[in-house]
Amino acid sequence: MRKRTRVDSLKIAGVLAGAVLLAGVMAAAAHDGQHHAAPEAKPQAARVTLHDIQLVDFDGAAVRFKSEAVGNRIVVVGFIYTSCTTICPVTATVLGSVQARLMERLGERFGRDVKLVTLTVDPATDTPERLKDYAGNFGSPAGWLWLTGDKPKVDKVLAGLGAYAADFTRHSGAVLVGDARTGDWTRFYGIPSPPDIVDRVEQLLAARKAASLTERK
Repeated sequence: MRKRTRVDSLKIAGVLAGAVLLAGVMAAAAHDGQHHAAPEAKPQAARVTLHDIQLVDFDGAAVRFKSEAVGNRIVVVGFIYTSCTTICPVTATVLGSVQARLMERLGERFGRDVKLVTLTVDPATDTPERLKDYAGNFGSPAGWLWLTGDKPKVDKVLAGLGAYAADFTRHSGAVLVGDARTGDWTRFYGIPSPPDIVDRVEQLLAARKAASLTERK
């Protein structure tokens, strides 16, 4: 079963990654009604509540969301479910590109000061093993945390992030970028480009640096 799942997800990732390169965001425009996502990513200021609830990573290890997954970092948060064949693989592909860019630009700071977090919106199906199999198609584990867990716990975390939907197949295809220290959050609706996400991360890092210099004076 696991082998078949990996083969299927590899096909999905390969096809949609090519679509992103050739046709950009239009690859996800016709996503058969599963999500409410605009074809263009329009960033908006967001208000979120970080719940310190225990979830599970794709290795089955317990991770408290607020204090451990996010901590005091700048984070990029995405939402997927592994049986999705439309916008979710596109989102994961975008975040894989973000990971590569941030690793190149930030070095050791990526994973320490900046982190990627992906939550499933279908925890009843997405076991740690299934999530790990899916995640392996999009990037390395370095600095990128994939989370699932008991459905009531995951749902509460999603609600705090403004990403909960009673019907998970209709969840918002949005990406959050925020600084947990300052509470400055931006929500990108639609399919954001990797450079836009990286730019926002670097803006938040620059704001931290400026604030630190001001405090020293």
